[in-house]
Amino acid sequence: MRLGRVELWTGRLFLIALMAFTILPFVSIFTTALHPSHTMPNGLEWPKEPQWGNFIEAFKVANMTKLLVSSTFIVLAVVPISLVISTMAGFAIGLLKIPGSRFLLLLFVFGLTLPLGGIIVPIYHLERALGIYNTRLAIVLPLIGLYMPFAVFWMRAHFVNMPSEISEAALVDGATTWDLFWNIHLPLARAPITSLGTLLSVWTWNQFLLALVLVEDPSQRTMAGALGAFQGHYATDIPLLCAGTILVLLPTLIIFVIFQRHIIEALIQGAVKG
Repeated sequence: MRLGRVELWTGRLFLIALMAFTILPFVSIFTTALHPSHTMPNGLEWPKEPQWGNFIEAFKVANMTKLLVSSTFIVLAVVPISLVISTMAGFAIGLLKIPGSRFLLLLFVFGLTLPLGGIIVPIYHLERALGIYNTRLAIVLPLIGLYMPFAVFWMRAHFVNMPSEISEAALVDGATTWDLFWNIHLPLARAPITSLGTLLSVWTWNQFLLALVLVEDPSQRTMAGALGAFQGHYATDIPLLCAGTILVLLPTLIIFVIFQRHIIEALIQGAVKG
């Protein structure tokens, strides 16, 4: 299908406008981070004397060394467990079509509609009763549960689109259900698993609300919790806050750039049947 010149240029202009709308806030944050501390920059104004030391100062003020360790621990605890559970559940619901699979899928879809603000209070009281409040476990366990609806739906979309001939040929050759999962379909699911792991890592790293409500010790929170260090009782240091924001976002941007090919491949694979 060939596009006309009008449609082609309309699409290009739309993409350019969308790209500018996405990039301009990051440019604004970056230029603001280079202004002197305790000042109020105007928009995209470039400072006369860029204060590159703001990034070092922000790192020290927020005590990001401990938060870096804490965030890494939380990501390594949440993401692998979420991937294992969601991959096996997606395989069972999408490919094996176990009894009640449609009902289970509806439950997971219903889970996508639950707002975090509406369930964080019950989570708070539950963790108080379990005695895990103010620990990293208070962040890890809720995140695993909150990620399941999206993660299972994501993996199910991959397995349900796999050609049935692959499974039938393996079963004829004497493969068990575990062989079918581990030796055949799991290697074929590398793209959606990698892309899902990337998304979950980014979301976990940038988690702020759960870390703020469920953990009182700042050193036990995620990197996003470091942004609260720049909020004073009467004023906020805007340049240092922007510098800290860039430091928090930088690892996730690097991860996304590295694995963007897998994310695009998984999206295309999920959009094309068979």
